[in-house]
Amino acid sequence: MFLVKGISDWRLFPEQCRAKGMILAESAKFNVAVFLASAGLGRRIVQLEPGQVFFSQGDVADSVFYLQKGRAKLVVVSARGKEATITLLAPGDFIGEESIAGAVGLRLSTAIAVSACAGLRIERTEMLRVIHEEREFSDVFLKFVLARSIRTQADLVDQLFNSSEKRLARILLLMAEFGSPRGGANFLIPYITQETLAEMIGTTRSRVSFFMNRFRKLGFIEYNGRIKVHKSLLNVVLHDQLPDHNAEKPDIFYPPKAKSRRVSKSEQN
Repeated sequence: MFLVKGISDWRLFPEQCRAKGMILAESAKFNVAVFLASAGLGRRIVQLEPGQVFFSQGDVADSVFYLQKGRAKLVVVSARGKEATITLLAPGDFIGEESIAGAVGLRLSTAIAVSACAGLRIERTEMLRVIHEEREFSDVFLKFVLARSIRTQADLVDQLFNSSEKRLARILLLMAEFGSPRGGANFLIPYITQETLAEMIGTTRSRVSFFMNRFRKLGFIEYNGRIKVHKSLLNVVLHDQLPDHNAEKPDIFYPPKAKSRRVSKSEQN
């Protein structure tokens, strides 16, 4: 390869020097995929087994995690010790992004590995630097933040207006990643307990068990340890295509109305 030694080289070989400058510029170009896949200054790769935590509620929010593989969940615990799962996380998600929103504060939730996970831990200062200096990275991060915001709004609408049966169907589809490049027509979702599903949709474990059995009988899912979701489950969310009897609304018996009769004039007198 041609090497530039000094100003005289530029005067004698301008085309070669110009080509050399282009090679150097191209090699120095920032690559988002490489940055998020490898360790480096201010970032390191962590490996977690199921049940281990990325961070805990109340920890100092001094870093952001990027989930490379595996599944995780965000959990919050009330002052009385009641635990609730607020969202599930898939590869490509950032975790703990609130740590860069303002001054260093405390974690508001706990991030727990549901399956074996690999993630990139990015220190807060490095995260802020790369967002400010690398437009390609900031575009990727902004896209994620907007998608998370839309998902949060959809979760709220789902909680306010949909039945628990429909909320369960939506959660299963989200876990199967339908509509994403990683999803498929029939997809196995990571192991998850009925208690966790009940926490996420705001109902009891017995109701979740009832709905799961119903979905299985209708051919929407299969499960024997692991849950396999079929695309037909979309009909529950998009078109409310369920049998006429809704499990949410039991039949109510209304007594027949008494027949009215006209009162004769003699009776009136």
